[in-house]
Amino acid sequence: MSDADYLARRQLRTGAAGWVLLAGLGVSYVVSGDYSGWNFGLAQGGFGGLLVAGVVIAAMYFAMVLGMAELSSALPAAGGGYTFARRALGPWGGFATGTAILIEYAIAPAAIATFIGAYVESLGLFGITDGWWVYLAAYVLFIGIHIAGVGEALKVMFVITAVAVLGLLIFAVAAVPLFDAANLVDIAPTAAAGASPFLPYGWLGIWAAVPFAIWFFLALEGVPLAAEEARDPARNVPRGIVAAMLVLLVTGALVLVLATGALGAQALSESGNPLVEALGGSAAGVVVNYVGLAGLVASFFSIIYAYSRQTFALSRAGYLPRVLSVTNGRKAPTLALIVPGAVGFLLSLTGQGDVLLNMAVFGAALSYVLMMVSHIVLRRTAPEMPRPYRTPGGVATTGFALVVAVLAVIATFLVDPVAAGATLGAFALFMLYFALYSRHHLVGAAPDEEFAALAAAEEELT
Repeated sequence: MSDADYLARRQLRTGAAGWVLLAGLGVSYVVSGDYSGWNFGLAQGGFGGLLVAGVVIAAMYFAMVLGMAELSSALPAAGGGYTFARRALGPWGGFATGTAILIEYAIAPAAIATFIGAYVESLGLFGITDGWWVYLAAYVLFIGIHIAGVGEALKVMFVITAVAVLGLLIFAVAAVPLFDAANLVDIAPTAAAGASPFLPYGWLGIWAAVPFAIWFFLALEGVPLAAEEARDPARNVPRGIVAAMLVLLVTGALVLVLATGALGAQALSESGNPLVEALGGSAAGVVVNYVGLAGLVASFFSIIYAYSRQTFALSRAGYLPRVLSVTNGRKAPTLALIVPGAVGFLLSLTGQGDVLLNMAVFGAALSYVLMMVSHIVLRRTAPEMPRPYRTPGGVATTGFALVVAVLAVIATFLVDPVAAGATLGAFALFMLYFALYSRHHLVGAAPDEEFAALAAAEEELT
């Protein structure tokens, strides 16, 4: 098969999204983290520990987003972080980054599915008392919508996300009268070093709360995965990802302070439905319960998009089996949607949302390390590369994000060393597959490989 024929069967639909849809995509990736999951960090660091961790992680994400805005404007391709690392760090670095991102995106929907199941059961919908039916229905329904085409999928996603953000605003208004500052520090201090009512688990509790603070922003970095399907990606991808980050800063701060202040850190630390429990049995609580389901669905739906595009890009270039990147008549990568979805569904059957969350965070944080290294390397080795957008602060900005990301990787082992170790093992198996097989079967005509080949040719000429 010629290169032209090979790539003709692996085409995405171009021009499907402007910056507003891309910003909506970024918010939808993350919005479920405002509704559930973050609150488990209260059990690790208390309100003070989670707050400090949240501030540090927000700064890391903002710095990282600025770095990724530059990279996505210079290298607009469906591989996102993999594309950046492939150009900066070679095939090994590219595949390592793509694999870390894929692990994150394959596991995160499994965690969200367990939270969706908890919401459905708490609402008593359809008489369901066993979550696995919910997990299966969610995967089948939303993968099916994605198979119908990206334009349809992004529009559905945008509407669901708008409803979810409205739900957060309703929660904030209803929670203000219930707020009591004493509730923020109702966890008794332990004997840990530095323990106090503000930091009941001491200084180490801040570090242990980091993976849960990441849940406020997890998967935002997936916006560049839409580069090949965006209009004017060099301009719209940076605008979309920065706009999404600004929205998420506001929503994350609101739910952390108001939910904890309304219910109390101790009670909230064990809740599977924190915003609803914070509002009690009020009418607003019922509304937020239903809308919260929309928030979880929004993230579940959009991260399916993300894992399919990451799988598509790695497969198209030969890093993963090439059959995974074949697209259908609507330009949707069918098997790239189905195969990781099947893996995620099987993981969701464990019902351990907090464990799956930590596993997803491990993959995410590892990818952040590699992407920030990529930005720094390209600033040094390719200073003349066209960059329609340049990161304010340059390598100092992404260097800060790099340091925090390294600490975040380590923090996942503090929370659950077994889960983090198992995820590291899965990552190692992917790298072994690359070492033994796929690095010998790469597709030079794939866009990500062409970026690297052109760069190598330019270096030889100079």
